[in-house]
Amino acid sequence: MYFKIKGAIREIETIATGHGIKNLNRLNKIYGKANWRKLKGICNVELEDGAVLAAEVHWYEGHGIGKKEIKIKKHL
Repeated sequence: MYFKIKGAIREIETIATGHGIKNLNRLNKIYGKANWRKLKGICNVELEDGAVLAAEVHWYEGHGIGKKEIKIKKHL
């Protein structure tokens, strides 16, 4: 599903770090070795049809690499 993040992500929490991330080997292979963290937060997203709604999003963030693979997990 295509979406755009509108505004800032708030209430950011760390879900997992380092070897606690199940996809750590895949992340290192695709994006490069880094200190990876899996994070979650709440933000407004704009969907393909133009609807804007609040959602919980999850993503991976590597030190020096940035946010990767942002996913909508729950509509609020």
